[in-house]
Amino acid sequence: MLNTALIATFLREATARERTQRVPEPDLVMDDPEKVAAFTRAGREDGVMAPVYLFHCAQICEVIRPGDRVVDLGCGPGTQLAMVARLNPDAHFLGIDLSAQMLDRATGHVRSLGLRNVEFSVGDITRLAAVPTASVDAICSTVAFHQLPDVEHLGRAAAEAARILKAGGGVYIVDFARLKSQRSIDYFAHQYADRQPELFTLDYLNSLKAAFTLAELRAVVEAHLSGRAQVYAMFAMHFMAAIKSPARALNSNGVRGQLRELRQALPGHHAKDLSNLVNLFRLGGLHSRLL
Repeated sequence: MLNTALIATFLREATARERTQRVPEPDLVMDDPEKVAAFTRAGREDGVMAPVYLFHCAQICEVIRPGDRVVDLGCGPGTQLAMVARLNPDAHFLGIDLSAQMLDRATGHVRSLGLRNVEFSVGDITRLAAVPTASVDAICSTVAFHQLPDVEHLGRAAAEAARILKAGGGVYIVDFARLKSQRSIDYFAHQYADRQPELFTLDYLNSLKAAFTLAELRAVVEAHLSGRAQVYAMFAMHFMAAIKSPARALNSNGVRGQLRELRQALPGHHAKDLSNLVNLFRLGGLHSRLL
């Protein structure tokens, strides 16, 4: 059940006439050790972002097949990537990020889990020269595109994703969509301030301010990924938007069971957050077949 504050935010976004202006991230590459550490802690499977990563993990698993080569664009500290790689041991994953600090964390994380199907590379997701055309079976990205400086770079990233992806390949790219009201942005940024490092709250606020609009995301998909993926948004308030191709995984019983165990292990407040996320995206047309 949605809480009172979330319902108020929902109604405000549905009726607001204002439109916040985009404010690009102050640090387009996260290399500050303290910020990297705060982001990493919040994103681990027992951190404040745990239900969000579990939801996106299920979505990504739907577009991956055994034997696939998968590229994660803007993989950060590797939390999401490691979770997906662990559930898909027969696929091979390449995480790309501009931050060497993030990739150091990511490398340590996958090693601690004993994963052998993941590698990392420092790189710019708008210029993937090292990745050949039509060489990738699936692409994923989790809340990374808002870090791009402007709509032009957003288009370049989408164009590069389309270039490296094989025909019929899988896509799951998710990010924030810019909210209409500054009050709504402030609510989400500080919603769990008591459970997360202050630096993470500040970074979260900056991320929400830097988000592209749903219209901008749709325009980029229409220009570069038309016919290959569709844009879905959370119902009415459009807090998050996902770019997803049709599901490709045919036999997902094993993955479904593991995801169910992870969901059952969530503490009560995280389980509620996950249910809200599932329901709001379902109302926007994006279903969670593996959850």
